[in-house]
Amino acid sequence: MTHRKTIICLANSRKHSGRCIAGVEIIESDAGGWIRPVSARTGSEVSEEERQYKDGSDPRLLDIISVPLLKPVGLGYQAENWLLDPDKYWNKTGRATWQDLQAIESDAEDLWLGSAQDTISGLNDRVTTGDVADIDDSLRLIRVDELEVAVFAPGANFGDPKRKVQGRFTYCNISYRVWITDPLIEREFRAKADGAYALGESFLTISLGEPHEGYCYKMIAAVISRNRI
Repeated sequence: MTHRKTIICLANSRKHSGRCIAGVEIIESDAGGWIRPVSARTGSEVSEEERQYKDGSDPRLLDIISVPLLKPVGLGYQAENWLLDPDKYWNKTGRATWQDLQAIESDAEDLWLGSAQDTISGLNDRVTTGDVADIDDSLRLIRVDELEVAVFAPGANFGDPKRKVQGRFTYCNISYRVWITDPLIEREFRAKADGAYALGESFLTISLGEPHEGYCYKMIAAVISRNRI
């Protein structure tokens, strides 16, 4: 049986061969919990066909969307997952505002520190898989006073010229350097010269990814900056 749930789209980020879509449920104008529609494929990514509106367009950040879902399929700390109905269109019903985001931002607390470890180019950007037993969520919407976006080739010294885009910010007096998987931000900043760029006050959707070689990595799945909303 299909259930339709209404969410504010707060992520449409890269994931394997598709996208990771996520948002906060809206119930009679009040905010509910997070929902991440997932497919039945092994990687759970959402294809273009599965997420599109009837006119063929793609969901955008801040769209208010009626999403057809079949059942909750939360697993461990990724408790927000719902299996999508691939045979039905998604429906856009409105647009959210900056003020709407202020009403649903997450409580101020550290971003799954646990025994947080840094990667070579990151800072507080992963936790061990042993830590996730004590974690019961994988999505946060946070507001930072200043976001710095850096573009560079982290593997240049090892013969890898591919450039990546990283978000640098401070939240609850803790500094983070986390890779960005928001495709619009990636595309915009890869077109620029290597360097760091100030983006100002921003809402960030932070996602804790699936286990990979003993770690779960934090990602900035969406960037919504105040000066460009």
